[in-house]
Formats: sequence, structure tokens, C-alpha cells
Amino acid sequence: MSADSSITKSAEELKEQLIEWRRRLHRYPELSFQEVGTSRFIARRLAEIKGMDVECGIGTKTSVIGSLTAGEGPVVAIRADTDALPILENTGMGYSSRNEGVMHACGHDAHTAIVLGAATVLAEEFRKGTFSGTVKFVFQPAEEWADEEGLSGSPYLIRSGVYEGVDAAIALHMCPWLPVGGVQVNDGCSMASVDVFKVKLFGSGGHGAYPEKGTDPIWMLGPVLQAVHGIVARKVSALDAAVVSIGQVHAGTASNIIPSEVLIEGTIRCYSAEIRALVAEELKKAVSVAECLGGSYSLEIQRGEPALNNDPFVNRLIIRSVEELYPGFRIVKAPFGLGGEDFGYVTERIPGAMFFLGCARDDGVRRDLHTPVFDIDEACLPVGTAVLAAAALKLLEDWPDEQT
Repeated sequence: MSADSSITKSAEELKEQLIEWRRRLHRYPELSFQEVGTSRFIARRLAEIKGMDVECGIGTKTSVIGSLTAGEGPVVAIRADTDALPILENTGMGYSSRNEGVMHACGHDAHTAIVLGAATVLAEEFRKGTFSGTVKFVFQPAEEWADEEGLSGSPYLIRSGVYEGVDAAIALHMCPWLPVGGVQVNDGCSMASVDVFKVKLFGSGGHGAYPEKGTDPIWMLGPVLQAVHGIVARKVSALDAAVVSIGQVHAGTASNIIPSEVLIEGTIRCYSAEIRALVAEELKKAVSVAECLGGSYSLEIQRGEPALNNDPFVNRLIIRSVEELYPGFRIVKAPFGLGGEDFGYVTERIPGAMFFLGCARDDGVRRDLHTPVFDIDEACLPVGTAVLAAAALKLLEDWPDEQT
């Protein structure tokens, strides 16, 4: 039996176990940096795998790192994110969240189950003695949210040396716009950098009956919003991916009081570092319109994760794995959109790639990421397991000999 057919068979044999793991994780979701029960569950499952070395609490209290080693060779990391979102679930499924107001609405429960499956399959392959090198299974908390320092889980693990000595890294993401049997890949920038901005417009405020006696930041707000929304339309080439969106505007306490300040908060999403810097500079110019209207302003931009930059060589091995394991699958080559992904911190430092795995249920219901009705066709679980395992083995075999 070839390695590819062996992997597919092993992954399919794990299907019921993968579903059980995924549903258990789905029932008990935990928010970023709070994944205590989740990390305990992961560590127990990894400890059951013969030959697996397990470490907990590296970089963050809730990280779990498993390692399989067979002699000298390349080091490959397979990463899964483990946190959930502050969303009230509305799927009506028997395995719905039991932690009210918290939900795995981005598929991290599936990612975790799949990587546990890949660890199980790869341990079997390692025991055959046909591969050499190391595979690290990185179960990373806090992909969805940053702490008070503006950091999500990935940079903490990087700082703590989790990826030191790693030659290549791979990851996957649920893809609700493709059915099972579809995979989306993309070379280069594939998801956006994420920056959050906060603007305050200041005036003197005053009585609503006598606006001429003061300066009104709500009046200033109109031209400022127009200038901000014009950044991408008129300062960024239509060929470059960028978005500036405002999500919050807060001002005032009563109908007859002109407030002294207005708060604006929003996000900047870009693919290239150059456009990221350009938009930040143009944002400063846009909010400075307030000064021309007799007011003042403050601007804070909190830089988040960089763009996800998929390495073409790593991608090539992922694609080859899909083609060899599942010849009839549809492979879509296109960027994933302007969502953010903190795996971008990893691909910024070492060659790596993430692919999107089709998971849409065939019932005509739209179940987008980050929505209360998000759910998956669990037939995708053994597929993701097999593709990750096969890609990791190809990286062990081919790195760096075939890299160009």
C-alpha cells in the first residue's frame, strides 16, 4: 500500500473519532487566552499517541505542543487554532455550545480535531520507519482576539521559540463557500494585515440652541467620514487590495447638548506592506480635516497581524497532496479575502502556507464564518486530516532538495 492510500485509509478509519472530538470541542468553546479545558483535552489526546512528546504552556498558559521525531531531518510544524468567539449560537444542533454566548463560529473546533487526527495518522507512518525528521503539532490559543498589548496567540509562541528550527509550517481553515470536495489555495498574500484605529474629534461643545458660540465635533464628523471613506477609492490603486471600514461612532449625552468630542473606531485591511503604510498616512490626513473646521483630533493605530503570505513551494506540496489523495477534487486558486489570520506572523518568518478546506453543508443554508448559524459538513474532517498528514510527509521527503 502506498503512503498516500495508507494515509487516506487511516484518516477515514478515524472519521467517527474526529466527529466525536470536534463535537466535544464545539460543546465547550472557550474565548481567547481562556482555553483551559480545551488545552487539557488536547494534551490528553496527544499523550495517548505512542511516541508523542507533549509540552504545555509555552508562550501562553493554554498552548499545547506535540512533537513526533524520527532521526535527523527537516522540522515541519502543523498549526491549529483553538479559541472560540463571543457569539450566541443558533444552529439548533445537539452538539450546540453549552457555554452561553460563546461559540466555535470560525471552525477552530474542526481545525483542532483535524490536527489531532493528523498527529494520530503521522504517528502510524513514523512507526513504519520510512520517514525521518520532526513534525510539531502546534495548538495555538487566541487567534481571534488580541490582549491589552495588542498581541494574539501566534506572536507569543514565536517569542517563546516554538517555531525555532522549524523549516516549514502548514495550516488549514474551514471554507463555508465550498462544499466537501473543494479546496482553495493561493500563492503569496492571501489574507489581509489587520490594523485597528481609534479617532477622537474634539470641539468645545455647547448648548444645542446656540451652536454659533462653540465648535461642534458632530458637524466635523461628516467631512471626516467622507475623507476616510475616500482613502481607498481615491488614494489606493484599484489593483491593490485594501479596505478601510468604520465600525463605531459614539457621541453625545442629550438632544440639546452639543458634545465636546466624538469617538470613531474602525479597521484597516491590506495585502501589501506598502499599501498598509500608505493607508495609515492617508488616514492621518483625512482626520486632520477637523482642524480646518476649528477642532482638533487624536489618532491611534494599533497594528495587528501581517498579511498571510503563502509560500509557493509549500503550496505546491499541499496541492500535490490533494491531487494524489483525492484526484476528483476541485482546486480553486484564488485569495481568501480580506479577513485576518494570525498564522501570518508565522509565514512572515518561515516558509508556510494555509489552505481553505470545503466544508459547506448541502442543504441550501448559508452558514458564513463568524455567524450564529455557522456549521460544517463533518465529512471534511478526514479529508483535512489526510491532506495535512500527506503534505507534512512530502515536506519531510522533499525539503529542501526540491525547493526553488
